[in-house]
Amino acid sequence: MKAIQLEKPEVFHVIDVPEPPTPGPGEALVRVHRVGICGTDYSGYLGRMPFYSYPRIPGHELGVEVLAVGPGVTGIQPGDRCSVEPYINDPNSYASRSGRPNCCERLQVLGVHTDGGLRPRFVVPARKLHPSAKLTMEQLALVETLAIGCHAVQRGGCTKGENVLVIGAGPIGLSVLEFVRQSGARAIVFDMNEARLEFCRSKMGIPDTIQVLGDGSEFTRLQELTEGNLCEVVIDATGNNKSMSQALNYVAFGGRLVYVGITTQEISFAHPLMHRRELTLLASRNALPGDFRNIIRLIEEGEIDTRPWITHQVVFEEIIDEFPHWLKPQTGVIKAVVEIPS
Repeated sequence: MKAIQLEKPEVFHVIDVPEPPTPGPGEALVRVHRVGICGTDYSGYLGRMPFYSYPRIPGHELGVEVLAVGPGVTGIQPGDRCSVEPYINDPNSYASRSGRPNCCERLQVLGVHTDGGLRPRFVVPARKLHPSAKLTMEQLALVETLAIGCHAVQRGGCTKGENVLVIGAGPIGLSVLEFVRQSGARAIVFDMNEARLEFCRSKMGIPDTIQVLGDGSEFTRLQELTEGNLCEVVIDATGNNKSMSQALNYVAFGGRLVYVGITTQEISFAHPLMHRRELTLLASRNALPGDFRNIIRLIEEGEIDTRPWITHQVVFEEIIDEFPHWLKPQTGVIKAVVEIPS
């Protein structure tokens, strides 16, 4: 069967891969229907993702169908439609036993450390499948992106009435915004791209958007919106070390800063600012199993509308040609989804 492999940064190939084996104990064979493309895929393509290894079959935002299950599998059966939790952890690791499988010290993320879903079929641990009889394959492929935002908001401890600044309105930033809204907090958005800010206003109903022009005016505007207090929580979703280094400036006294974006470059800031305000610095990596179940429920109940998210859809054969275009801001990509042939 055919698969798409990222041989090295900026070099894709279509390759032949063997059919997957019969699923073993605790495993399931799945047929991939849809693959969402996100910032991790773009960073891997550009060689800017620190955890990425090459060559690699990308794809970790997946809507799949169960074809077969191995011995001992319960809770799913052939024919089930599922979202895939792509964080393959060691259940016996310290982090997993501590309730943190998302940052397991031996973690293997599909499409990053180990081959992902840009192929028709593969075997996955059945415990990583989250079924839904109601969601479409496109919706199932969006669950992982939303889970990243859900976990980041949980890490920040966002609560009703707080001001929460989200820096970066790309797919991860938008997923963060969705759960800031769910928390009841007030969302404020920074981005350099006015088209993305317009998406936040018109499609997500977030009026407080500030374009970053590089002249420092965003700080003044943020002060105006918060009566000079700045934000109790700041979540940086840019993956840009310069933005991440500046983000402390926007955090209120006693506030929390969450890095959900990731960079290979150094982040630096003057310690007195952090110390004077007694700030808390947090990282947010991946998501937890409960996040997937919660998001599926919220979509099923109509609490989250995924329709505005998917702006570009392509078939498997088109992805190599189209992928570089999605990196350009003028393309207007929020979320591209790939259809995988059987």
